[in-house]
Amino acid sequence: MNTFENTVTIRRAPREVFAFLADFQNLPKWNYAIEQTVKVSPGPVGVGATYRQTRSLPRRGEEDFEVTVFDPPRRLAIYGQIGPFRARISYLLEAADGGTRLTNSVELEPPTALGLPARLAAPRIKAAVARNLGKLKLIMEEPATGDSAGLAGA
Repeated sequence: MNTFENTVTIRRAPREVFAFLADFQNLPKWNYAIEQTVKVSPGPVGVGATYRQTRSLPRRGEEDFEVTVFDPPRRLAIYGQIGPFRARISYLLEAADGGTRLTNSVELEPPTALGLPARLAAPRIKAAVARNLGKLKLIMEEPATGDSAGLAGA
């Protein structure tokens, strides 16, 4: 099992960050390796909801995951196939000065065949996840279209 954690502070309220994260169809907006995410189960988003996504990196493929924790606006978690790994991915959202501290924890279960190469890949995966969270922060902190801050200088 390979585990790691990344934390980022986003200048938005926890309920707004949670709403964006919990709409998994937003994943391609902030995760460079995901082309599309589609909800495949009926009903509202919550524990037990399932998704299929198309990944472009490290190789093209389809993956399925399930929501395992849905506790707005504090906690969200999924479990499923992520690249060559089975993974548990969780998000903890805490009010922070002027926004939300988002802690992303990842547990990777490498296929037995990968062994040592999987352990060696973990630091690169952690760095890639940190870049994705940086992109999420940028998207969440952009002024909304039509927002007075977004119109400054227009």
